[in-house]
Amino acid sequence: MATAEDVKYYWDIGYVKANPDGQLERQVIGVNGAWPPPPLHVSLNDTLIIEARNSLDTPTTLHAHGMYQNGTNYMDGPYMVTQCGIPPGQNMTYRIPITQTGTYWIHAHYGAQYVDGIRAPLILHNPKEPHKYDDEIIVTLEDWYHDQASGLLKEFLSWKNPGGAEPVPNGALIGSVGGDKHKIIDFTPGKTYRLRLINMSALAMFHFSIEGHKMHVIEVDGVDTEPMEVGNVRLAAAQRTSVLVTALNSTGSNYLFHADMDTDMFDNIPETLNYNSTGLIRYNKGADVKRDKGEPDWSAFNDIDLVPLDGMEALGFDVTYSLDVYFNQYTDALNHGTFNNITYVMPKVPTMFTALSMGADALNATVYGPQTNAHMVGHMQDVQLVVNNFDAGNHPFHLHGHHFQLIERGPAPYDPTFNPRPKSAPARRDTVTIPSMEYVILRFRADNPGTWLFHCHIEWHIEGGLNMVIIEAPDVMQKRIRVPQQILDQCAAAGIPTSGNAAGREGYDLRGAPEGPYPYPLGWTSKAKGAMAGCILSALVGFASIIWYGWSSQQSYKPVATADDSEGLDAAETQGRLGRMDPDSAAIN
Repeated sequence: MATAEDVKYYWDIGYVKANPDGQLERQVIGVNGAWPPPPLHVSLNDTLIIEARNSLDTPTTLHAHGMYQNGTNYMDGPYMVTQCGIPPGQNMTYRIPITQTGTYWIHAHYGAQYVDGIRAPLILHNPKEPHKYDDEIIVTLEDWYHDQASGLLKEFLSWKNPGGAEPVPNGALIGSVGGDKHKIIDFTPGKTYRLRLINMSALAMFHFSIEGHKMHVIEVDGVDTEPMEVGNVRLAAAQRTSVLVTALNSTGSNYLFHADMDTDMFDNIPETLNYNSTGLIRYNKGADVKRDKGEPDWSAFNDIDLVPLDGMEALGFDVTYSLDVYFNQYTDALNHGTFNNITYVMPKVPTMFTALSMGADALNATVYGPQTNAHMVGHMQDVQLVVNNFDAGNHPFHLHGHHFQLIERGPAPYDPTFNPRPKSAPARRDTVTIPSMEYVILRFRADNPGTWLFHCHIEWHIEGGLNMVIIEAPDVMQKRIRVPQQILDQCAAAGIPTSGNAAGREGYDLRGAPEGPYPYPLGWTSKAKGAMAGCILSALVGFASIIWYGWSSQQSYKPVATADDSEGLDAAETQGRLGRMDPDSAAIN
């Protein structure tokens, strides 16, 4: 019988140099002087302890993506939601009780830091693994940029980019290698392998397939499923999928596997971009590669068809929220992502601290400020989110602190008079892709008091405001959650208050809270009317000036001689009156 353990890792987070695609050495964010950061392994009922030191010149945080953090909301990591950030030169001890199993990952949740490389697999092993296999292999998929994320972010959030075109990556990495290098996976004939696929990208969606082999999905986002045979696996940013692959019984050939970036996610495709990345399934170092005829299998992989192994029944709902997704240019001249035309702006007080310090007022969404887009949820309520994607692009939406059930998909907008009929045991995951002009219905049980982000996991869209916060049972939070002194001290060091509403004040006094930007108003505003009146007045003055100039010029007009034959001028007189013409000059038309 396995005993629970404290599994400890030390991460000194700092700048290092790396060149994973062989094209450009650049500064990245690594761990303990190396890149990529190593995978973290821990088992059910253990406690994961990460002693993180910030050796950067900016704050940082860590988010264990997909972890419930039940009772430890303060360890979730998103900056100004549950944490004030680890100041440069300081340490933070993350203590995370492991109550889940499956395939996860860990990444920075401050600015766009994870784009620069601070991301790693997090594998939660089940001592009573329900699936049978001989070995397991982690396969990470990443888009890769040659430029620093901070510079790319400035270009993205710029008035010069009114359409909101996301930075296109320079290439793809499989297992942290790319370019002319290829990931090699060794197979032994007859063995069954679990491939843990993790998309750790900022933007790119990947299609994964293996030539000459069958795959069976057995897990998505940490939820074990009944095996389902698929031709390919589509993974958006932050999604994970485990597949079982049984090796062939011959060593006569090797085979390619594909991790192709979906170019529909890109506004343009640079000529230098190789979006069809491949690796090698190797049986024999001396064998040739046997190729499938035709194109890779991109047939649809519909995650809503998966059946969870535990057979959890479909939830009803006590409260429902409709979230309409738009991207538009706002009054700050930037293109922002929004839920219900509200773009997220961080409050002055981290949202978790507002929930913990405001007493009964914490039950009112107003205290969390106008730009956090806070939605209130009561303890143990069954919650329904109806997300309509009215944007032209696909979006992977992630909910912190929960898995949600996939109840239904369809063309947007969702008709609220229609009563969906979910499967008896709907698929569950923590990150769902919603294609353009489609909706999805999600449901979860509010059994985890805390402040939980719901956001698009395209990193550029996170920074562009496509976030909202679910405030779950703040009254229960106040009874259960005790924030470690280390976190309070780091907030104090950063000058960030840990009590009060979004403005750091009491009650509903929100003076000084972040407010705006807003959508450009429809119709004629007073400023627009004034500007138009000024334009019209300027035009009238201009016309009057032209008319006056023409009239005054006519009064002082003097006839000018011409060479018209009717004047009876001879050639000599004409030349004298009109000036000498050079016979070699060219006419100008």
